[in-house]
Amino acid sequence: MKKLVSKKTMRERRAKKSRHHIKLLGVERDTARLSLHRSGKHIYAQVIAPVGGSVLVSASSLELRKDNVTLTKSEKSKKVAEILAERIKNAEILSLACDRSGFKYHGRVAALVSTLRENGVNV
Repeated sequence: MKKLVSKKTMRERRAKKSRHHIKLLGVERDTARLSLHRSGKHIYAQVIAPVGGSVLVSASSLELRKDNVTLTKSEKSKKVAEILAERIKNAEILSLACDRSGFKYHGRVAALVSTLRENGVNV
């Protein structure tokens, strides 16, 4: 009988694979890591230092609440990317390795990463 695997388990497997791939490339020593997380309503992004694992800059769609503007989830992702790109430039971070945390590269995740690239961040 075939064993059922939950969505969460599959996402965790994908996350391990992508983090292992980043390690194999040797990117972690030179490049900061862009860690993404999304929930049903919000998206969170943080840039983690290559050594020590401290958070350098972060942004989330929770910051957009104060504007009282109704946006779709993809529009929220684009706004978060614009905010994050500005903070990355101010922190003078040169390049990032994208850690999607197991989320597939489409929808909100793709919108965030592509908007970062449009704003001049090397992802």
